[in-house]
Amino acid sequence: MPVYALGDLEPDIHPDAYVHPDAVVIGGVTIGAYSTVWPTAVLRGDEGRILIGDRTSVQDGTIVHTTPVQDTVIGDECTVGHNVHIESAVIADHCLISSGSVVLNGSRVDEGAVVAAGAVVSPNMHVPARRMALGVPARLREGYEVPEGAFHYAVESYVKRGQRFRNELRRLDI
Repeated sequence: MPVYALGDLEPDIHPDAYVHPDAVVIGGVTIGAYSTVWPTAVLRGDEGRILIGDRTSVQDGTIVHTTPVQDTVIGDECTVGHNVHIESAVIADHCLISSGSVVLNGSRVDEGAVVAAGAVVSPNMHVPARRMALGVPARLREGYEVPEGAFHYAVESYVKRGQRFRNELRRLDI
């Protein structure tokens, strides 16, 4: 896997994390235990830090970046879907950031919340705990609360998948 230092900024990847060989990790990035980073994901901590908690999945094609003003933080036991873009935002524990969504600068997604597929969370938006943001620009879904523990199955699936890939992935074209 391409892992790069940038000056004094070096990634800190927990030994129990799994980063796919085709993912890219640059600079000030911390990845917690049993977290997974999948093919073509790019985590670029060049202007600030990226902090990924434990047991969090960053799926294929996702881009995580920062600005000099604010780090990007993704908590424990989160599922970040395919082709997501997160930029200088805070994602609390147990969240689902669905495929194709965008979470922009200064936004906060509180514990157990969902950003629906394709949603664009505008700069400085707050998604309260166990609520769902959907649409472009994202709005809160009225009258809906995400059930507690709703994404536990996804977290467990990706922890197990990371362990399987660590043990069984073999490149055949070389």
